[in-house]
Amino acid sequence: MILDSNIVIYAFQPEYRESSLERFLLQGEFSVSNVTRLEVMGYWRNSDDEFKRFELFFEAIHVLAVSSEVIDCAIQLRRQRSMGLGDAIIAATGLIHQLPLVTHNIRDFQWIAELELIDPLVESNP
Repeated sequence: MILDSNIVIYAFQPEYRESSLERFLLQGEFSVSNVTRLEVMGYWRNSDDEFKRFELFFEAIHVLAVSSEVIDCAIQLRRQRSMGLGDAIIAATGLIHQLPLVTHNIRDFQWIAELELIDPLVESNP
């Protein structure tokens, strides 16, 4: 499974400890797109402590490169519908690597029929 940027951010917030998100994340093997790394690490409001925690996280998780194949897929997605560059690359990464996308922003991706979506903040997910 590939984690969307919002899931990585939520995972570090105290209000999500002992939640459905924490239980979900403890059950699986996950990857992230290099774009998620960019979005999370590049957020200008991160404190030094937050930056260090995120840095350790990205050192420990499998980070998927943004290949030409991913870019080609993202181009096709953006030609079908208006979507942000980051979302297009993250969705394309999931499609190319045949990985479900774990996100709380289901609405942003639900139009992509081939992309399996999982929202771990909804209790009905495994």
